[in-house]
Formats: sequence, structure tokens, C-alpha cells
Amino acid sequence: MSSVSPTGVAVGPQDGGGQGEVRPPRRMGFGGFSINVRQSGIYIAFALIVVLFSVLTDGALLQPQNISNIIVQNSYILILAVGMILIIIAGHIDLSVGSVVAVTGAVSAVLMVNYGVPWPAALLVTLFVGGLIGAWQGFWIAYFGIPSFIVTLAGMLLFRALTLTVLGNQGIGPFPDAVRTLSNGFTDGYLGNIGLGPLGGADLFSLLVGLIAVAGMSAAQWRARSARLSYGQTVDPFPAFVLKLAVGAAVILFLVVQLARFKNLPWVLVLLAVLVLGYSLLANRSVFGRRIYAVGGNLQAAVLSGVRVKSVVFWIFVNMGVLAAMAGIIFAGRLNQAGPTAGGSFELDAIAAAFIGGAAVQGGVGKVVGAITGGLIMGVINNGMSLIGSPSERVMLVKGIVLLAAVAFDIWTKRRSGTAAR
Repeated sequence: MSSVSPTGVAVGPQDGGGQGEVRPPRRMGFGGFSINVRQSGIYIAFALIVVLFSVLTDGALLQPQNISNIIVQNSYILILAVGMILIIIAGHIDLSVGSVVAVTGAVSAVLMVNYGVPWPAALLVTLFVGGLIGAWQGFWIAYFGIPSFIVTLAGMLLFRALTLTVLGNQGIGPFPDAVRTLSNGFTDGYLGNIGLGPLGGADLFSLLVGLIAVAGMSAAQWRARSARLSYGQTVDPFPAFVLKLAVGAAVILFLVVQLARFKNLPWVLVLLAVLVLGYSLLANRSVFGRRIYAVGGNLQAAVLSGVRVKSVVFWIFVNMGVLAAMAGIIFAGRLNQAGPTAGGSFELDAIAAAFIGGAAVQGGVGKVVGAITGGLIMGVINNGMSLIGSPSERVMLVKGIVLLAAVAFDIWTKRRSGTAAR
């Protein structure tokens, strides 16, 4: 049965099987080192995919310019994945985000290009329009009781039609320099370059940002470990904890050094870092975040424990609309025009990123960082197969297999944990 937390929020199944029963997560041990297969498997798979394509491309995948390209080219999908993971955790789906990207990109173009509205005001209006679109869909889902699949499927058609109505068969552009910089630009070398021996020069400011990120990650992990110990919970052995920190720090520093050697940090990476940090805190540290998990984990228990389910569902769709508008601005700015075909299949990529990143099909399970990792896996597959000259149909084949494997792995781990509990 589900329990009720001290905050009054029902705690549903986070790692186990159905019917509200929480079972121990499946773990694999290697000496004194153990991993949670469900939570860590995605990161291991990501590392293996990167290593594979690094070998196949003779190291071209991890070159500074290519890493920067992967981040910039997939930024709008990663933004959508942040909002999509919250919707899937709550047990819903949104098929309309690609069309919302298109219509909000069109709105921003009309405001800035056709009517000359200053870009800061135009961006705020576009985000507000995205929020209204999310509120429209959230109302029918939360308060009228229509399944999210149906509402957002209708929205996919409706907002695509609105895009064609606004733009016709032509694009609108070019966008102001500031918007293009947000989509394609890089931070300035505020402190100049520093020599890295055989690696050449690198932006000092970017390197300092990387060191601050490593320090922040280490402090957060240490604090979380200390909190678990104070409550008598099981934690990894100290050597394993240090090893995990070292691996995470090495990955962050490698990426930052490579970016600093090219054109510094992309502005969209800065935006993504803010979104990931903010939404991770929202999902893991706030009452609202716990209620999202409660709604998806065990709806009946959430209702009985006093969670305002309709309000939670309404606001996660409002949030999705705002993030879709943000992605629409980024995508239009990157192309330097808003086009009628923008956002095609973006909803499928965002949904795939969430599921590959560890979201459960039934809801109640998932992490923002996992969704970002899932989106990067798709991006690395696209980029790596492009570098080795694979045709588009082969790329789609591999992405489909990866998605199916991720969902199959989710179901397999649930069954294994259920068997172990019996």
C-alpha cells in the first residue's frame, strides 16, 4: 500500500511494481561497489554509446566543435524533455508540443519582424502565449476529464493549423541579433585564454564555471549522503561514493575543457543548466514536485491524502506550454526564421527522451537529469551516425530500437524487483 509522507503527500511506487506497492530497487554488486540498475543503467548505456561512436568516428565525436554542435542542435528537444518528464511522471502525455513550438515561433516572428516589437517584450509575450496554450489543454484534461492523449492529439492538429494560418506557406525572418545569439551564440572570453599544453588555449572563464559546477555537484552529493546517514538509510560505501563523484567531475571537466577550446560555452547550454537545476529542485525538493510523483504513482492515494490533483495536472500542462514556447523561440532563432513546418516530430523526440531517460510507462517514476540524458543519447546517435555516413532510414531504425529497449528494460526491472520481493 502507499504511505503518506509527513508533508501530506502520498508516496506511490517509485521503483517497484504496481498496485501502489513499493519494492526494493534492483541492485547489482561488484565487490564493495553496487549500483541501482534502474537508476544508473541509463548513464552506463550513455557512456557505452559515446565510446562506441567515438571509436567508429575515429574520435571525431568528441572533438570540441562537434560537442558544441550536439548541444546546440538538440537544445530545443532537451528543453521540451524537461517539461515532458513532469507530464509523464504524472501519468499523462503531450502530443502537441511540436505544433506548439511551431505556432509560438510564428508568434515571436510576427511580433519582432512584422510589428517591430522589441525582442525582450516579444519573448515575454510569446512565453505568455505558450502558457495560455498549456492552460487551454490543461483545463480540458484536469477539469473536464478528457484523456491527455485525446486533448493533445487535437492540439497537435489545431496549433499546426494556426501556424499555417499565421505563416501561410512561407517563413518569416530574420530575427534580431540577440535572439540569434541566444540560439547559436557563445559566451564571451571575459578573462582571456589560458594555455593547456598540447590541448592549446582555452577560455579561463569557462574553465572556472566548470570548476564551480564540479564543486556544487560534490557539495550537493555530500549533503545528500549525510542526510541519508542521519536518517539511518543505506548509502554506498565511501570508496564507491568517491569514485562516482570522480567520474561525474571528470565528465563535466572534459566537456567544459572541450567547449572552452572551441568558442566557449553556448548560451543555450547556460539556459539548459538553469532549467535542469531549477526543475530538479522543483521535482525533488518541493511539495509540488512530490505531488506530481504522488499523482502518477498512486492517484487514489494522492486524492485520499488531500492532493489537489486537478490543480497539479493543470499547472504541469501550463508549464509544458511555456517550455514549448521557449523551445519555439530557440528553434526559430537558430534557423533565423519561423517556418510552417517547424517542430515536426519534436513531440516524439521529447517523449522518447523521457522514456529512454528512465520514466515509467505507468507514471510515478522519472528524473529531469534522466530525461536530459535520454535526449543526449538520441542526439549522439543522430550525430554519430551522420558522421559515419549512415542513411536516414538507418538512423530511425537505431533510434526505434533504443526506445523499445529502454521501455523493455523498464518493464524487466519491475518484474525482477517484484520477483525478488516475493
